[in-house]
Amino acid sequence: MKLIIASDIHGSAYYCKKLLRAFDEEKADRMLLLGDILYHGPRNDLPKDYAPKEVLAMLNERRKEIFCVRGNCDTEVDQMVLMFPVMADYCIMQWGKRLIYATHGHNYNLSNLPPLQDGDILLHGHTHVAAWETFGEGNLYLNPGSVSIPKEQNPHSFMVLTDDEILWKTLDGEIWHREKF
Repeated sequence: MKLIIASDIHGSAYYCKKLLRAFDEEKADRMLLLGDILYHGPRNDLPKDYAPKEVLAMLNERRKEIFCVRGNCDTEVDQMVLMFPVMADYCIMQWGKRLIYATHGHNYNLSNLPPLQDGDILLHGHTHVAAWETFGEGNLYLNPGSVSIPKEQNPHSFMVLTDDEILWKTLDGEIWHREKF
């Protein structure tokens, strides 16, 4: 299975279109969104082409391809207009012999770990900064960065997860970082 992982669209129709184009070009099976879908949040400037209604329409068209966890900017009102579940605080997936604990990152993160075992992967967005680092006993922390409002000179980015590698790509298709497993 090929999975696109993205976070922090924050209502940008411009960057949502680019993400969906990347999804199609990658020929991915599913997309995992790590929260902050429609609203930009009080600490962020408005992203380019801020149009939450356009974003929800684009994503609703792809509802059968999307898994999502709730970000700190996502609310029950958002769930009323989005046609796929967005209110789960986390999801757990098997990747080979490893477990992935996927969450937004505002509750569970490296400073407040979820119940992980040795070798498990913590995957979250929220910081708008891409990350890939080891911690603990063979654990891995991954962050796809932000689709619309990257920070710390990061590009607008997402991740591609395949059976044997993880790619960080810019929304323009450039491979920014690669990890083989």
